[in-house]
Amino acid sequence: MSFANLKRNRGQIDRLTAAATAQSSTTKSYVDDRMWKPTVDKQNNGYAVIRFLPDGQESSEVHFVRYWDHAFKGPTGKWYIEKSLTSIDQQDPVGEYNSKLWNSGIESDKETARRQKRRLHHVSNILVVSDPGNPDNEGKIFMYQYGKKIFDKLMDAWSPEFADETPMNPFCMWEGADFKLKIRDVEGYRNYDKSEFSAPRQVSESDERLEEVYDKCYDLSEFTDASQYKSYAELETKMRNVLGQTAPEPTMAQTASLGEEKAPALDDNIPDYAPAPKAEPAGEDNTMDYFASLVNED
Repeated sequence: MSFANLKRNRGQIDRLTAAATAQSSTTKSYVDDRMWKPTVDKQNNGYAVIRFLPDGQESSEVHFVRYWDHAFKGPTGKWYIEKSLTSIDQQDPVGEYNSKLWNSGIESDKETARRQKRRLHHVSNILVVSDPGNPDNEGKIFMYQYGKKIFDKLMDAWSPEFADETPMNPFCMWEGADFKLKIRDVEGYRNYDKSEFSAPRQVSESDERLEEVYDKCYDLSEFTDASQYKSYAELETKMRNVLGQTAPEPTMAQTASLGEEKAPALDDNIPDYAPAPKAEPAGEDNTMDYFASLVNED
């Protein structure tokens, strides 16, 4: 800008205000509006009714996807929150590093490996039937991320354990059933044991409504699409940055080539570590802390 233009525009506050507003509106958000989350009260208890739905991809016969990720804060104070390449059957640098720590024979290394262990997530489409904490969600279609406890209840409905129980496809819009999600706080952790299915019923008696619901279901393949994952090199660089490492640690393949007698353990063999207390969003500085709390809820 020339000095003449600078002088001429010196009083145009509205232009500066508009530019500042536009800049703030483009700030990256870590919240996916397509993903539903239940509301809990101050005691960490909550209730909602949802209906599991099919995958929006027509060719899909399995109506859920699963993936793993790592979410931990390093000694640098920085967060590592990334999907694990093991989700798409590739080697992952954090998983390999955790295996090296676990096999070091040092208890503090094992503790670090537990904190950095990969987490399993499942994702399905849902219809929100009742959401007392956020009624605006009712009647809408979302994706829902859940852990092993809820997944086991889905599988129990699909293939019940006892002979007097009738198998039910929980993703079927005709013969499925509403799922009453009951969240309790048990010793500081969310517990879903009391969650249960209602009696089977159609999502709607109207074919038009059923088609409308199905058309709004999301294609879940993005969670297992290799193009949605960072490369091994990118993840290794980020891991080292978060951990404050100045040189790369040897990979599993490199360690094996050195002829060590003990093969590194799989990340799955590392016992679970209790998730950190959940942080609440309180400004831009705490965004990553809040996001990490969402990752570890299940």
